[in-house]
Amino acid sequence: MATPELNDLLIVDAIPAHIWRAAPDGAIQFVNRQWMDYTGLSQAESQGWAWASTNVIHPDDLPGLLDTWQRVLAAGQPDEAEARIRRVDGEYRWYLIRAVPVRDQAGAIVGWYGTNTDIEERKRAQALLRGENEVLEKLAQGHELRPILDGLCRMVEGLLGESFVSIMLLNPDGDRLFYAATGSLPSDYVATFDGVTVGPSGGGPCGTAAYRNAPVIVPDIDEDPGWVPCRTLAAASGVRACWSTPIRSSDGVVLGTFAVVPRRLGSPTAFHRTVIAEVTHLASLAIMHTRRETALRRSETQYRQIIDAIPQLIAALSPTGKVLYANKSVLEYSGLSEQQLSEEDFRHRIFFVEDLDRLAEERQRGLENGIAFELEIRTRHHSGHYRWCLIQYKPVHDERGRVVRWYATGTDIDDRRRAEDRIRNENLVLREEISRASMFEEVVGTSDAVRAVLRQVGKVAPTDSTVLISGETGTGKELIARAIHRGSSRSSRAFVTVNCAAIPSSLIASELFGHERGAFTGALQRRQGKFELADSGTIFLDEIGELPPETQMALLRVLQEREFERVGSNRPQKIDVRVIAATNRDLQAAVDEKSFRSDLFYRLNVFPIDVPPLRDRATDIPLLVEYFVHRFAKRAGKKITDIAGDTLHLLRAYPWPGNIRELQNVVERAVIVSDTETLTVDERWLGKRPVVAQNAS
Repeated sequence: MATPELNDLLIVDAIPAHIWRAAPDGAIQFVNRQWMDYTGLSQAESQGWAWASTNVIHPDDLPGLLDTWQRVLAAGQPDEAEARIRRVDGEYRWYLIRAVPVRDQAGAIVGWYGTNTDIEERKRAQALLRGENEVLEKLAQGHELRPILDGLCRMVEGLLGESFVSIMLLNPDGDRLFYAATGSLPSDYVATFDGVTVGPSGGGPCGTAAYRNAPVIVPDIDEDPGWVPCRTLAAASGVRACWSTPIRSSDGVVLGTFAVVPRRLGSPTAFHRTVIAEVTHLASLAIMHTRRETALRRSETQYRQIIDAIPQLIAALSPTGKVLYANKSVLEYSGLSEQQLSEEDFRHRIFFVEDLDRLAEERQRGLENGIAFELEIRTRHHSGHYRWCLIQYKPVHDERGRVVRWYATGTDIDDRRRAEDRIRNENLVLREEISRASMFEEVVGTSDAVRAVLRQVGKVAPTDSTVLISGETGTGKELIARAIHRGSSRSSRAFVTVNCAAIPSSLIASELFGHERGAFTGALQRRQGKFELADSGTIFLDEIGELPPETQMALLRVLQEREFERVGSNRPQKIDVRVIAATNRDLQAAVDEKSFRSDLFYRLNVFPIDVPPLRDRATDIPLLVEYFVHRFAKRAGKKITDIAGDTLHLLRAYPWPGNIRELQNVVERAVIVSDTETLTVDERWLGKRPVVAQNAS
């Protein structure tokens, strides 16, 4: 009969993650097999502080990690740090290292448990973690071995893709291998190899791997002599290669084999080897657990102690979803007590109120189906902030297939969700900008006036200075703003435009800064404003002179403090946005008339650019006409190769009160009505009085 201390070591060694235990002073006492397999260090090489003198931690990260560990030991509280850990093949990967103190009944620290979590390949790690949790849950509930192993195989098939996966176990005599889990292997293939002989040859890769107690890699079945009798079967099954690895007990005894049978040629990559090592360890854990069920059976108290030491959110639920038990990580994360978690309204305390209806609907549907499901929801951290979490529900069934318990695990995905939201917002802005069919793509012109403007653009673009663009309607102020954005370090981020004159004064603050739910009638949910959409990018405020006084004050705060408040909120939001403003008004005169704040004007007028009207750059008209003719003829599917001389003379002589916008419209009309390859413009299209152009820059 194993002692309680031995049981603890076996349990920790069995957890399929990098698990370590340290003394109260921080010296390492025990590391599990996952750590040793990953680093290549033996148990002895990992003891005490030996790990700090090897190159297992990246040299650049070691000093900071040691400082953090000393600080954690002094504080006696759970904490975490990030560092690069060397894999046995020499590759360094980033890991999140978490440490949790273990206390006795008097509250004194008697040791530490820690885990190292790979954060370079989060999705892969999450997939493996789901498999690990499933195995641990099923083992804790006494499930039979074969369903556990079959679940492992199917999990790996989903993770690797284009591969069959199987597990074979040695018979009591140790001379034959029989399938314990076949995944999606074809039945003919299974029937042929079931009961294969263990030996140096004739038993295929699995029989050979078990005999040698070493992996056997066959990258091309057609080139391997041992596959000659079964090549026809392999071809019919779509099998091209075979990688077989022995499954060993903790003392190195072969228990069986784990085989990956790819449907394409090749040898295992580093990632494949990682998955194989993890799964063989999990399979070994499951096999040894069932063979030593009595010795390793843990009481509910022991089980709680173990999952309390694992820094992941874990809760056990009744078949109806009532919380029966939540581990220490859940209590620390939420700040709630076990009693509070068992109360009926606990979900209103821990989940975001706007998500509760969706949670109730999806959760009820998942519980009724009785199969694993997951959902994403905002959860309340004990600090008061809400963070996105992935909640995964796994059912545990009895021998009759009835759900007797649910296990829910929570994974913080807030950083990923925020990144996805930002990309989604930027794509939305991009689609809006692409749809602006009237916006031409380039600054066209060689006149001195245009060159002077472009020189100014070239000087100010690389900076983060605020720019005020002045000019008549239709002169291309937004085009100049875009040129500044493209030439800046923010060019890969969003460019958001706001026409201040087109938004009612009652809604302009909400449009710019967003609003909270219930801030005003019709505000049914929180809404991001244009400044949030432009975070890290550029916002273009067209017709800035039309801002109402109260919004002018809010904009001044953004320029001075780099922060704002949503409508209906008193919590400042930090923002990193470059502001480019434009106007067709005389803002200095507006300041004198007290209709525009002088302090805001001076903040905006850091780098003024005056865009000349088209009548002051008449030499550019031929180039602009050619540009627009090419653009609109291509769109209309017409061939126009020439511009009539009298038409060009007429266009150069006209004063263009609507500027480039008016010229663009006239040329587009001429292309539409043209029946020849020579463009002509009807003089009657050019009014004697100024044309009322659309409000665009």
